[in-house]
Amino acid sequence: MSDSQANMQSETQSLEHYWMPFTANRQFKSKPRMLAEAQGMYYKDTTGRSVLDGTAGLWCCNAGHGRKEISQAVSKQIHKLDFAPSFQMGHPIAFELAERLAQISPDGLNKVFFTNSGSESVDSALKIAINYHRSNGEATRTRFIGRELGYHGVGFGGISVGGIGGNRKTFSQQLLPGVDHLPHTLDMQNNAFSRGMPKTGAEKADVLEQLVALHGAENIAAVIVEPMSGSAGVILPPEGYLQRLREITKKHGILLIFDEVITGFGRVGDAFASQRWGVTPDMITTAKALNNGAIPMGAVLIDDAIYDASMQGPDGIELFHGYTYSGHPVAAAAAIATLDIYQNEQLFERSRELEGYFEEAVHSLKGLPNIIDIRNIGLVGGIQFSPSEEGVGKRGFGIFEHCFANGTLVRATADIIAISPPLIIDKQQIDQIVNTLGDAIRAVG
Repeated sequence: MSDSQANMQSETQSLEHYWMPFTANRQFKSKPRMLAEAQGMYYKDTTGRSVLDGTAGLWCCNAGHGRKEISQAVSKQIHKLDFAPSFQMGHPIAFELAERLAQISPDGLNKVFFTNSGSESVDSALKIAINYHRSNGEATRTRFIGRELGYHGVGFGGISVGGIGGNRKTFSQQLLPGVDHLPHTLDMQNNAFSRGMPKTGAEKADVLEQLVALHGAENIAAVIVEPMSGSAGVILPPEGYLQRLREITKKHGILLIFDEVITGFGRVGDAFASQRWGVTPDMITTAKALNNGAIPMGAVLIDDAIYDASMQGPDGIELFHGYTYSGHPVAAAAAIATLDIYQNEQLFERSRELEGYFEEAVHSLKGLPNIIDIRNIGLVGGIQFSPSEEGVGKRGFGIFEHCFANGTLVRATADIIAISPPLIIDKQQIDQIVNTLGDAIRAVG
């Protein structure tokens, strides 16, 4: 299909049948923003206009777009084996991928349970936690502890342990019982414009001791947090905070789950944030950049002790949980090709190497109208604005729209703009994103 034919099709195509996720559908369909192609660091919209990707799609495409290594691996695999059942059957490529993931995971996390998304990875981890404690004869450990402003997907388990009000309120009467929340770590009064991890706030982890005293350690299965809260607006943990959570959970026999659906695969300058910050949890949930967003896929990385405990019972199915597409052969082929790219091009290291330049660039925006905080780590940054008189989110969305109209894709969450480009980005492209964002901030006011 030629570009002109594609444009004609997009102009006549009905938008009415697709109920879009996390989207103001009426607003979008009155003024659609349609992406048609992608290559390297750039999208093209349906008019053929280039748009610099400042968000790695949706935190997914860490290796950039249009990678032939991935598309060729997908094509080869779909011709060889398009699907195989994963219940009581197996296929070699799922086992190969699990081994590859174990090689780059934190020490001890050598078992892998495959899912199809971050949401499924979270719900799987919660189930695995309960199954582990039952296997150990501690069936009363069923309570979960999440955190305010946490995002853990959209399954009922994920929104129960999550802490974003808008995701919970419609479904509040159907959420899991026995869930409590730690306070969030965002403290703009003391930590605004921090570069990297904030210096103060580690004591907020001590609230976990209060929750243990309230509910009883014998009733708590797991604590789940994002090492860095991405969807809530790039909220970083204070120095020592994650270490303190690890100390408390170990003390009380509580599992610690890190949701690394966003931070995994190089975003913060290491394969996983747990490695960057020197804290090893009992499980890590992943998805998104696992296979560069090419095909839906997720995975839970699991400590050997959890798996081993589940293997001690009578012969038979050890965990009554799984998905039709767990370890899908084509998705697994895309993931292996993606891991090869990360290794061959040293993209995890590249994220750390560019961190200083990226940090200087995003913090150069300080002082522009209505900016009240800037946060960064690795190749991710968050710029927070005071709300406009028109209401919360209006300023952030206006800046997002202005950037897109001027050839750069950023992400708006209320009045926070998040930047998380593919790890293949160069310094000139960092400058382009920041300059376009600066112009948008001045224009929107």
